Formats: sequence, C-alpha cells, structure tokens
Amino acid sequence: MAYDFEKLIKQDRDEHKQYKFDGTLLNYLAIVKDNPGIAVLAHQRMQELLIKSGIEIIKTEENPRLKRIYGNDIIKRYSFFVNKFFGIDKSIMKIMRYFHSAAMKGEESRQVLYLVGPVGAGKSSIMEALKQALEMSPPIYTLKDCPMREEPLHLIPKHLRPQFEELLGVTIEGDLCPICRYRLKHDFNGEFERFPVTTSEFSIRSRKGIGVVPPVDPNNQDTSVLSGSVDISKLDLYPEDDPRVLSLNGAFNVGNRGVVEFIEVFKNDVEYLHTMITATQEKSIPSPGKGAMIYFDGIILAHSNEAEWNKFKSDHTNEAILDRIVKVEVPYCLELDEEVKIYRKVLKNSSFDAHIAPHTIEVASMFAILTRLTPSSKVDPLTKLKIYNGEEIVEKGSTKRMDIVELRDEAPREGMTGISTRFIMKVLDNTLSESEFNCINPIAVIETMVKATKELAIADDEKKRYLGFLQDTIKKEYNKILEKEVTKAFIHGYREQAESLFNNYLDHAEAYVNETKLKDVNTGEELEPDIKFMQSIEEQIGITSTAAQGFRQDVTSYMFSIMRSGGKIEYKSYEPLKEAIEKKLTASVKELSRIITQARVRDKEQDTKYNTMVEAMKDNGYCQHCCNVVLKYAANNLWKD
Repeated sequence: MAYDFEKLIKQDRDEHKQYKFDGTLLNYLAIVKDNPGIAVLAHQRMQELLIKSGIEIIKTEENPRLKRIYGNDIIKRYSFFVNKFFGIDKSIMKIMRYFHSAAMKGEESRQVLYLVGPVGAGKSSIMEALKQALEMSPPIYTLKDCPMREEPLHLIPKHLRPQFEELLGVTIEGDLCPICRYRLKHDFNGEFERFPVTTSEFSIRSRKGIGVVPPVDPNNQDTSVLSGSVDISKLDLYPEDDPRVLSLNGAFNVGNRGVVEFIEVFKNDVEYLHTMITATQEKSIPSPGKGAMIYFDGIILAHSNEAEWNKFKSDHTNEAILDRIVKVEVPYCLELDEEVKIYRKVLKNSSFDAHIAPHTIEVASMFAILTRLTPSSKVDPLTKLKIYNGEEIVEKGSTKRMDIVELRDEAPREGMTGISTRFIMKVLDNTLSESEFNCINPIAVIETMVKATKELAIADDEKKRYLGFLQDTIKKEYNKILEKEVTKAFIHGYREQAESLFNNYLDHAEAYVNETKLKDVNTGEELEPDIKFMQSIEEQIGITSTAAQGFRQDVTSYMFSIMRSGGKIEYKSYEPLKEAIEKKLTASVKELSRIITQARVRDKEQDTKYNTMVEAMKDNGYCQHCCNVVLKYAANNLWKD
C-alpha cells in the first residue's frame, strides 16, 4: 500500500513539473509561437475551461418532457455544471452567453457579471464553481516577482507590438505595472528580452489570481482592500512617487488575469465601488498614492439578493455602475424532479447515513416548490407544480393541454421568493435528530416542516398559505401516493389472484369474440360468456359497453400474436388489461388491507398476507421501521368509510 501512496505522490509531482518554467521573455516568445493559445485574456481562459468538459445540445422535440417545459427553445447543458446545479439551465446558459461574448472581446468583456436571486438559490455556489475551475486549470506564464502576475508580453514596447503580433499570431493588450516598469529600467537596463518569466497557479487560499471582496463596514471603508496601498515603512527609504513603496495586494491586484468576486456587493457604499467603473470600461485600476493607472485584465463577479439590487437600481446616481453590469437572475428551482436531485446531491456529499423512506425527499421538495409558485387563476398550485415538472396535464372537460407559457407569463418573478433549499435541509437534519431508529419518512418530515413553518418570521397570511400546503395539499397527495404503494404491495402478494382474474377474463373474452360457449371444468356444463364479469373489469379503465366489443377483440388478437411468436402469456402482457385487473383487485382489497393493517391479532392466513406485503414494500425501498410507520398511518388515514 505504501508503494501506491508513493506512486500517487510521484505522479502528481511529475505532472506539476511539466508545467514548471523558469526562463526569460525570449524563451517565452518561442513557447507562444508554438502555442498562441496560452496568451489569452481572462474571459477567454474561463470560457475555454468551462466548455472543455463538453456541451450537450438537447433537441426538445426528441424529449417530450423537456418540450413541455421549454417548448421549442434550444437547451444547452454544459458538462462542467451538470451534477452540480439543477433546475437553473436558463440561468447557466445566460452565464455562458456572457463568457462567450466576453471571450470574443465583445462589450461583456468590459462589464461585471452580476447574479441576483433569493437566499440559497445557488449564487455563491456558482461563484465557487467558477473559482474552482481556475484552481484546476494549468498554471499561467507570468513575470517573475510581479505582484500583478501579469502577462509577459507586456514587456514588448508599443512600437514593436505590430511586428511581434504578426510573428506570434496573437494580439498584445496591456501595459506593465509600475513595479515591473521600474525593474525593467533599473535592473535590466531596458533589455526586456532578459526579464525573467515563470509560471504561477491559481489559488483561492494563496490569493493568486482570485480576489474576494466581502462586504465592508460603511464607516470603515478603505479602498486599499481593492487596489493596494503605500507601504509607509518604506517612505524613509524612497520618495512617495517611487514604485518601490507600493504594496499591490488589493483584490484587483490579486485577481488580475483571474477573477475578483464581490460578495453581497451592494452592501458597500457606492463610492467604494467606483473602482469597478475604470476596471470594467477602461480595464485599469487606480494605483495607490500618486502613481499612474494600472492595467487590469480580470473577470469581475458580483452577487446579492433582489432587495439590495432594487434599492441600488432605484438611485439614478448609480447609473454609471448599472451601465457596466450584466444581470443574470438565479431563481429557485421550480421543477420537482430537479429539486429532488439537489437534496440527493447534498445528502450524498454529507455524512448523512440514515435510511430515507421512499417519497420522503419528494414530499419535502414538493413543499419547497409550492411556496415558490405564484398563485394562478387558471390552475390549482399542485397542478401547476406538475405542469412545471413537465407532466402531461389536460384541461378538465377538454383535450387541450395546459399551456406552461401562459402560466409563466402571468408570473414573471416566479422563483424569486419562497422556501430555500437550506430550510428543507435543516428540516431533514432535525427530523433525523428526533428519530429513534436512524430512519426518516414522509410523515415525520411533514410534521417537522409544520413546526418549522410556524416558527418562520413571515407575514401571517403567507404562513397560513404554507401551512395549508402541508396540512392539506401535500398530505392529500402523499395519501394518494401511499395508497398506490400499499395496494401495489398487496397485489404483488396476490399475483395468483391477478393471474386467475386474467385467465378467467381471457376465456370469457375469447368465447364472446368467437361466439362460442365455455365448458365448466367441474360439471362439463356449457355456459354463455359472463358479460357482467367482463364489464366489472373493463369499467375500471373506463371501457363503455359500446367500446367493449372492440376492446375484447383487441385483447384476444394481442394474446394470439404473443402465442404465435412463442411468448409467455400473463396478466401483465397487455397493459390496459393489466391496469384494469390491478384496479379491480385494489378495489376489492381496500377493506381487507384496512383489517390487516389495523388488526392487533392476526390469524395465520392474515399473517402470511401481511408478511408478503411487507416484503414487497421492503423490495421497494422501505426498512422494517418505516414500513411499520407508513402502514400504521395508512390504516388510520386511508380507506375510511
């Protein structure tokens, strides 16, 4: 095993060695000549990193569910973001459009990428993902000991740049920082080709290429956090306009060639943000003291909540900064299936080792999304949730499908309010901590959500609406889900009955279609096909008396085709008939299931049936404890007279 560790360490060290470089500008020029792509600007570097993993272009016409959600829109899914973010495809596409345009040196390359959305929607996580993309990227070539880690091509004098650009196949943009300009003149006598060049990695912890600006106390705002300061300890040695007194360690200095992130950006006073104006449009930042402006090549990222954005936007004196912002809304997820994936991802990455009963996360996700949806006059909240999840919903009394576009048009801010993912995760954590069996189930989670909702600091009418979702809408929906699950487990135990019903129906249908009689196995008596028996099954799936003949012909024809091809005939062979038989059985076992789940003392036959059902439920993901809980709940809440 020690050998494996050594091998892993050596392999990592060798990989880093191949990126190590120590040479001069002349050496670097030869590298650029062979590979001009290494001299790209910050936005292009980021775009290349994000698309390197691959792009999936989804044709919605080939995916009915996505077509119902997105219509004819072209959906691009970037592998870099897949399995990290769910339900915000449109927001990610807008972010990628920004980088695509900025990489081509469009107007976006001189603007701030600003994410706005409710708490816990994923703004900070997207920022972290972008920073981590840089950390995983290969090192860049920089001037040795340069505080700005700047591009070595800045050494080339302006009058020589057209010739060098033609020779290298690149465009040279930017100027030397004051410190490197001083070193070039005094340490290298202006011989720029001798200036040392090295490689440098991106690092959040080491503040290399990634600068972060947290909200600053308005009473103590110091622009040195952004653009560095003058080292007063050196003023005794050098004059105040000497570059050697500069400490270029502000966020913009650190984030040159990488990213500068402003956390909760509008919590800062507007005067503090003026550095953004020149950093975006002029691509330069102030030098501390009396120095000249310094070239800056970096991605400026910012994020905040919607209230702060609206407050900032309402002040017309902020127009200069507003004009330099590309705003991307990051709403809460509104697709149930995608919301479930969020919690599964968080749970997978945690030490959460409890058993989770089926439908637990779905029920919690359902509540989160219901609180985020804007009430509609066209549909009830649960139907709207299903439509947004891509389910086929037809208007009552019509064959017309509900239009998702109409629902979205009447609620343009949908997804910007409601319960956050953090609230749901805390509910799951609290439910587990209160569980004695290291197992959580939908019933316990609903109870915990009710308690947590009652403690929320929100308006009373909003709280009443949320509690209505939990105590009425979601509870009723879960009851339907559970009823199907329990009866399905019963039917699994009654497979013999299902097969018997199927064979009996098939015999009578065949006799009816062929206009023959059936022979009783025991008495030998010839009997007419039992019309009432067939109707009792057919009516389960809405087959009317006028349509019955066609249905019976379809069933018998289908079964004969299976026989001719050597297939096995069973009750599941023909889907419509399977559904009808299961519904018939379900209707007949409701009373029995109530007795079995409530009976304290069971006879041997009941015990066998109960145990068969429990085993079927275990196969579907239940443990012994949660199985007992949901069956007790079913006994008390389902199949009541």
